[in-house]
Amino acid sequence: MESDHQTTQRIVSIVARSQTGKTTLIEALLPELKKAGLRVAVVKHHHHTSSFDTPGKDTHRMAEAGADLVLGISPVQVATFRREAGSDDLDGVIERHCADFDLVLTEGYKRGAFPKIEVYRAERSDELLCDFDEMLALATDTHWQTTVPQFDLDDAVGLATFLTDWLANQ
Repeated sequence: MESDHQTTQRIVSIVARSQTGKTTLIEALLPELKKAGLRVAVVKHHHHTSSFDTPGKDTHRMAEAGADLVLGISPVQVATFRREAGSDDLDGVIERHCADFDLVLTEGYKRGAFPKIEVYRAERSDELLCDFDEMLALATDTHWQTTVPQFDLDDAVGLATFLTDWLANQ
């Protein structure tokens, strides 16, 4: 099993203010990372205490009835719904569920300890969420005075290349 240090080095948090484009960036980045041969997991933070699963659906009903694990299986995907209190221990959740992936992208977790790629859109704010020393990179529609690598919001190829190189040097 990998050590926590090795696991932590392959986790990157994509952070931004709400409605800035975190999901859009991840959607564009994933195909490019896959082209590079990486196995990528995405951890989406869900702030609410409600389930991800849709109330009324069979998987939700089974979980509500007490199943500790419910698997939804279709011709195109397998969805796992596991009852566990995990949001306070992101490291543990990632270690248990993402150990065999080359890269783990978290959407959110702006106050976490992982390296961050901040997504910045000038129309959403006039300031960044993170300090430059917390950032691995910055995806932006503005130029900032910093040594942190900056990428245009549309440059998924450049950002994927940067991440692939970063992983190779870990």
